Amino acid sequence: MRILAIESSCDETAAAVIEDGRKILSNIIDSQVETHALYGGVVPEIASRGHMQAVVRVTEAALREAECTRDDIDAVAATCAPGLIGAVLVGANFGKALALSLGRPFLPVHHIRGHIAANYLAYPELEPPFLTLVASGGHSLLVMVRGYTEFEIIGGTRDDAAGEAFDKTARVLGVGYPGGPKIDALAQKGDPKKYKLPQSHVKDAPLDFSFSGLKTAVINLAHNAGQKGEEIDRASLAASFQAAVVETLVPRLGLAVRQTGAKHLVCAGGVAANSALRAALQNLAEAERCKLYLPPLALCGDNAAMIGAQAYYEYLAGNLGASGQNAYATAEITENLCRKRG
Repeated sequence: MRILAIESSCDETAAAVIEDGRKILSNIIDSQVETHALYGGVVPEIASRGHMQAVVRVTEAALREAECTRDDIDAVAATCAPGLIGAVLVGANFGKALALSLGRPFLPVHHIRGHIAANYLAYPELEPPFLTLVASGGHSLLVMVRGYTEFEIIGGTRDDAAGEAFDKTARVLGVGYPGGPKIDALAQKGDPKKYKLPQSHVKDAPLDFSFSGLKTAVINLAHNAGQKGEEIDRASLAASFQAAVVETLVPRLGLAVRQTGAKHLVCAGGVAANSALRAALQNLAEAERCKLYLPPLALCGDNAAMIGAQAYYEYLAGNLGASGQNAYATAEITENLCRKRG
């Protein structure tokens, strides 16, 4: 089965053709990073306009790279939640219109389910159940994946996501957008123990975490130094911040492993590309005697291949969207988007 998938939840317009949920025939990404870097972050209105300008072009490119025609496509999928609502609507409405014109099923996909499914493309042997750490720009979650379309949230952030904290810290350090890769590169030159930064602990919820205090601590540290005319060791602050994020995420995943008895661990989302986090997860997996699955760097960020992979399993589960399928700025990973209303 060949699925043409569209992703437009933030600042990448992407299209891909995926076969049977596991094989990438094409994966095209048109990034707006250079545009939004001028503003230090994503501007929703500009992102939406960029998607409108690019979506036809990337879809045609995906079909060419896959050596497919529209008639070779068995279904069309698109991200329908969560994300910047104007941006999500561009891809969702384009996908619905294309599916209708071709007389093919339309498959609405949850963006975070897609991030998890990126691992299916890299690891043919991976099957549920498994325990997942989701760490992205807008989400930080601990999820038990009990089936391809069955998810249970067992922990998550109470406020900011890890990726958001990376972007805010990058802005404070003046390294630009996107923050994740820039902080990672800068941290390689610094001392992760030079600055003492807070790690959150949520009372009565040991699997939950928070990043707002960490983000505020970095801002205050930089502000106070500026007021005193002191120079900050930017590389060491980046390294200390990165270490604090890792030390917030990984121990909770370890606790979840012990509580659930999970033997297979998956990491998903843009922050999964962080070198310190990947190394810490490898150490955790060895200590807990678990099998670890890390997505290749090319599949950590937003892309349409992951949407097509998850769409295949949504199709098998009968989760087909109608012509009136809506898009949503927010939605839990546990929600069936075909049945979501409002």
